[in-house]
Amino acid sequence: MRRLFTATVLLAVGLGAGYFAAQLQPGNHNGDTPTSVKPLYWTAPMDPDYRRDAPGKSPMGMDLIPVYDEAAETEQPGTVAISPTVVNNLGVRTAEVGLKALNPSIKTVGIVQYDEQQLEHLHPRVAGWIEQLFVQSTGDTVEQGQPLFSLYSPDLVYAQEDLLQAVNQENARLVKAAEARMRALKIPESLIRQVRSQRKVQQRVTFYAPKSGVLDNLNVREGFYVEPGLQLMSIATLDTVWVEAEIFAQQSQRVQVGLPVTMTLDYTSAREWAGSVDYIYPQLDQQNRSVRLRLRFTNPDATLKPGMYARVTIAQNQAPVLAVAKEAIIRTGNQNRAVLQLSPGQFKSVAVTLGASDQYYFEILDGLAAGDTVVTSAQFLLDSESSKSSDFLRMASTQARKATEKAVQSAAVMGQVNDVNPADKTVNISRGPIEKWNRPPATMDFTVADNIDFDLLMPGSNVHFVFEIRAGDFVITQVHPMAKMVEPTTQHEGHQHD
Repeated sequence: MRRLFTATVLLAVGLGAGYFAAQLQPGNHNGDTPTSVKPLYWTAPMDPDYRRDAPGKSPMGMDLIPVYDEAAETEQPGTVAISPTVVNNLGVRTAEVGLKALNPSIKTVGIVQYDEQQLEHLHPRVAGWIEQLFVQSTGDTVEQGQPLFSLYSPDLVYAQEDLLQAVNQENARLVKAAEARMRALKIPESLIRQVRSQRKVQQRVTFYAPKSGVLDNLNVREGFYVEPGLQLMSIATLDTVWVEAEIFAQQSQRVQVGLPVTMTLDYTSAREWAGSVDYIYPQLDQQNRSVRLRLRFTNPDATLKPGMYARVTIAQNQAPVLAVAKEAIIRTGNQNRAVLQLSPGQFKSVAVTLGASDQYYFEILDGLAAGDTVVTSAQFLLDSESSKSSDFLRMASTQARKATEKAVQSAAVMGQVNDVNPADKTVNISRGPIEKWNRPPATMDFTVADNIDFDLLMPGSNVHFVFEIRAGDFVITQVHPMAKMVEPTTQHEGHQHD
């Protein structure tokens, strides 16, 4: 009983799958058999590649299903017609193609850095020795006016003595010149006033922080001998920061200065910072083939610190464009396609050209029009069936496809005319072998194209002719009479089709 039950279930599943596959056959509309159109061939429900020229049984014992020339029922090759029941069972959903305001974004990563436009470097303008250092290490916070270091330098002592001498002489011109020299050496104004009021020279001059910020690049210690040009330290601010990021070269045309940018950190992903593109570097990284960007963010609470790794999203606002939902697009290595609903129950796979995209939509540059309805679910099965007889080949370029179609659908061959019927525009010819199709000699009927002169096809004459396969018919398109023909080993196959 268990084996009988299992066999019954398998048979039911097979019959159901066979019916389902039959409903997806191109040209088979709702299972109705056209009475006025002759089937092209019969195929097995479970194996579309199993074809026969007459009705019969499949290897699994099922009745073969007739397949009709869809050109007799529709002008669009590749149309798949299925019943409403199958559409419902497949869970087919559709969406309309229309104008959408895309917000395509570029995602990349970046490194937080100081805002170099607010970075101030401290250099000595005279040679001397660091007598005392009031700051300890890089990263220390300093306030404007805070003492940083004291310096002993003979040049600073000489500058004070010159001022003191000018003051003692009560020479206003010399006093003004001496003060200008001291300011040029960055001697603080407080020391200049002290020399004039106390008339006393200071051996050590203390220098103060010109601004508030964070100490960076502290390169000296007490006792160091310094000279002009040496960078003693830097003071940076964290009110605003830069983020250095890179994008691919092909994305650079989509980025402009001023575009809004959002940023998150892995360790504080709940928070998002808003900034903008501040600068696009003009040079291209030759090794990575990337373009460097400088992004600017405000940082009032100093959460962002140099060296932090950030995830960046560059937003782009565009005018409405023709777009379709992303799930409607079937993407392959050589072609992008969508399944177009021609009418209820009729579908066709079409090639599309894509433009920009965002999280939900693709821009459509070619292949679809506003108001078209496309399939957004179960489209892969429909695309597979439509592509078998559609007007494009998914793995070939346009030029290669045309060459392939021409090679497959036409042939040139020698033959001997047996019978001519001008009324029906047909002729019976015993043709020679067709090597490229691996077909032996045969005697068969051909249809004659309207541009062919029947006087060239006299019974008993030898001809060299070209024929094409059009909707299952063999149509002669060119004829060249021959004086004599080498006798082919004619194998009569009756009036059969290649």
